[in-house]
Amino acid sequence: MAGLTSLKLSLFPNSSALSSSSSLSFPSSKPFLVSTRIFHRTSHRFPKIYAYSSNDIKVGSNIEVDGAPCKVIEFLHVKPGKGAAFVRTTLRNYVTGNTVEKTFRAGSKIEEANIYKETKQFTYKDGAQFVFMDLTSYEEYRLNEKDVGDKAKFLKEGMDCSLLFWNGKVIDFELPITVKLTVVDVDPGLKGDTAQGGSKPATVDTGAVINVPLFIGRGEEILVDTRNGQYMSRAKEA
Repeated sequence: MAGLTSLKLSLFPNSSALSSSSSLSFPSSKPFLVSTRIFHRTSHRFPKIYAYSSNDIKVGSNIEVDGAPCKVIEFLHVKPGKGAAFVRTTLRNYVTGNTVEKTFRAGSKIEEANIYKETKQFTYKDGAQFVFMDLTSYEEYRLNEKDVGDKAKFLKEGMDCSLLFWNGKVIDFELPITVKLTVVDVDPGLKGDTAQGGSKPATVDTGAVINVPLFIGRGEEILVDTRNGQYMSRAKEA
């Protein structure tokens, strides 16, 4: 019992406060073992890390090439009759905006660009710069006209956009897929236009020219797909 008392005191330093009914008892024929099962469970906290290779490339993938972030525009897996297989890609450099072609050996290791998105609101245009704001911190982010490019024709004040960050810097932004624009100039519609179909150019409030159905008139609000600049439908009234 001396050994049992010593074990009890090591496990429960304040054992003097325990009643006699809480005393520990162990079968003398079996050794006392502390279960280690709980320690095995903690190993699942850490996610597995998988290598990124050329076989994982797809349209829209963000990778680093020569230290610069690039977006995969096109790709093609090629397996020639002789020689090693490879992946031919067309990439757009986020920083320069240039499009380049790059070939990777199949299965070769590729550095994935650590690009993340945050929603910011386009607030106003300051000279040649477009100003976006974080509505929580009121911090401003600026993009030059050349960085915005053709997206400017769909950009309206108060519009929420997704800014892309790389190494803490804004490298690009994405418009909402669907935007509501107001027709400010268009030829008047004619009777029978709805039945006959057809389209006509219309200027919207951002300055963009959109082909719309013949029945669309001045002052109407329309929905436009920013990916291709095409008319989708009349905007529904709230």
